[in-house]
This record gives sequence, structure tokens and C-alpha cells, in this order.
Amino acid sequence: MSEPFKNLFNSKVIHNMADHFWRHWKDFNKQGFIDAASHQLDELELKARSQQITSAMEAYLPKDFDHAGQILLASLAPESPHEGENEQDGISGWAVMPMGDYVGIHGLAHHDLSMTLLNAMTRRFTSEFSIRFFLLASQDKTLDTLKSWLKDDNKHVRRLISEGTRPRLPWAMQLPQFIQNPAPVIALLEALKDDPEDYVRRSVANNLNDIAKDHPDLVADIAKTWMQGANTNRQKLIRHACRTLLKQGHPKVLEVFGYEKPELGKIELEIQQEHIALNENLEFSLKIQSVSDQDQTLMIDYMIHHQKKNGTTSPKVFKWKKITLPARKTLSMSKKHPFKIITTRVYYKGEHAIDVLVNGQPMARKHFFLSTD
Repeated sequence: MSEPFKNLFNSKVIHNMADHFWRHWKDFNKQGFIDAASHQLDELELKARSQQITSAMEAYLPKDFDHAGQILLASLAPESPHEGENEQDGISGWAVMPMGDYVGIHGLAHHDLSMTLLNAMTRRFTSEFSIRFFLLASQDKTLDTLKSWLKDDNKHVRRLISEGTRPRLPWAMQLPQFIQNPAPVIALLEALKDDPEDYVRRSVANNLNDIAKDHPDLVADIAKTWMQGANTNRQKLIRHACRTLLKQGHPKVLEVFGYEKPELGKIELEIQQEHIALNENLEFSLKIQSVSDQDQTLMIDYMIHHQKKNGTTSPKVFKWKKITLPARKTLSMSKKHPFKIITTRVYYKGEHAIDVLVNGQPMARKHFFLSTD
């Protein structure tokens, strides 16, 4: 069994942080910090552990932020491509997360030092959560700093520019000003869209996917513009950025990727069983016939309408296959969809439905009953 994720913050990590803080400030109360940071650690999940370590830093580091900031900067490990390999030389990896929060909470009035700290920290882990304190408190000043990092040699710094400005970054504070008006973010993404590192480009795509949730037409227009003269790397970025819009069948995005309104004749959707139970598979097959004299590029997905507790249904789209259907030809395909118990979904018994989507358009539906007994 794999180690629980929360154990990324453990007694060894806390003791290592204490050692390095003390090494650079001999008045540091190592044992007091360790006791506070480790309090009932086994009962806490990952984020709560990080917050407790931050609180311990607040209690035992100097109250003067300039002094505390210099201790944090000196305590960081030398830069290395291999996270965590230099524990004896300094702090890196997940231990940087509570340090970044400390900077976000206490460094707002010390912009230049805080930006130096976050730049150094993101090279050893990430500052995507911490930079958001500054974007919320002083947007223009922080954006100017991020712009100055666009040509930084370090890929982690360039990725921070994109990841830190995501309007709806998971685990992080939302950025309501960018949810409402993403224009400042898009200007940064424009500069990063052809970054040499896939690590950075993927972050650009995830940022655009965030923006698409509130401004779908805007992202569709960006996709159309960026696709002009796009190399393979940028095409991959655009597809990943538009993954939600593709699932939703956004007409302009479908057009960008060459998915036009399908010309189909007979469509047959069959399910193998009309009643299934948890941990069984819904087995279904599809037969579609082209009535076009031209080959057609088709994106075939399916949508499960899951029964909810209140009796309504909630749809979720699942990717199936991208194919080229030859002119006047018939395609047959089949699929098994598992209804196994997972932590991210609660199943309720009752009537469900499955739709087949071709280029974002619903083409056929069947109903089935799910039993949870």
C-alpha cells in the first residue's frame, strides 16, 4: 500500500526545517517549533499539516519580516533538478509550501523581498499558491514582477507565471478579478504559448481551460487565432486548453479542430443489458452510417446521465474515439463503461441514460437501471 499523501509532511521534514532555521539564526527555539509544528500531526490531513507548520513559523521566527525573510532565503537548499536530494544542505520540496504561505501572510508590505523569496522557493518546489496573496493585494505591482520573469532561464519560474495566475487553481484561493476579466492573464499566456518546455506549455493550457469555464467564447477565439501557423507543440497545447469546450461541443472550438456538423444516416445505439449493478460494466455498441460523399473527421464521445439523490440526473461526458469515417461507409464500435465504486462519485440507484455524441451533437440515447443494493 502506498504511503498516504499527507505524510509528505512528517516528523523528519519538520526536524529538518528546524535544523536549517537554527543554523541561520542561533536564537531560534528548535524544540518549541518542532513541538508546535508536530502537534497531533497524525490526525491532520496534508493541507492542515502545512498550515500548522506555518503557524509554528509565525510563533518562532523573528517578528521582523526582513530578518525572518533572510533566514528563510538562507535555509533553502541549493538549486537541484532532483527534488529533496539535498536535505542536509537546506530545505526543498513540499517543506517549501508552508514557507510560501508564511511569505504570503506576512510579506505583503515587503514586496521586493517577498518576490525574491517566492522566486527562490518556486525553483525548489512551487510558489503558485503563495503568489496569489500578492495578486489579490497588489495586482498591478505583482503582474509587473511576473512580466519581468517571462524570459527567466528557470522553467519553474516561467511556469509560476501561468500556474500562479490560474483563476480557479485547485487547492488555492480563487482570483475573482481574473475570473471577471482575464485579459491581464491572457497577455502573459500569449508570451508563454511557445515556451520550449512542455511543463510550462501544459500550465498555459490549464490556465486557458480555467478561463474557458467563465469565458468560453473568448477561449474559442484564442484557440482559432493560436491555431494559425501552429506547430505540433502549440496544437497540443490548444487541444488540452479546449478539452472542456470540446466535451461541451462548443461549435467554434469544434470548427477549430476540423469537426464539422456530421452527415450521418442510420444510427444504432444498443446496450447489452438494461439493468446493471455496482461494480459491473455497462456494455454498449454503436453503428453509424455516412451519407456524405467526403471523408468525415469525427469525435465520438458518450455522456452518462447519473441519477442524483434528489431524483434528477447529472450528465458527465467521457471521451471515446476520434476517427475518420470514409465517404458512404458504416462504422461499428463497442465500449464497456465500469460502474465501480470510486471516491469521487456517489452512485444512486434508479434510471440512468447514455447519449452518444458525434462532434459534440447528441445522436442517440438509451436508458438503463442501476442497482446499488
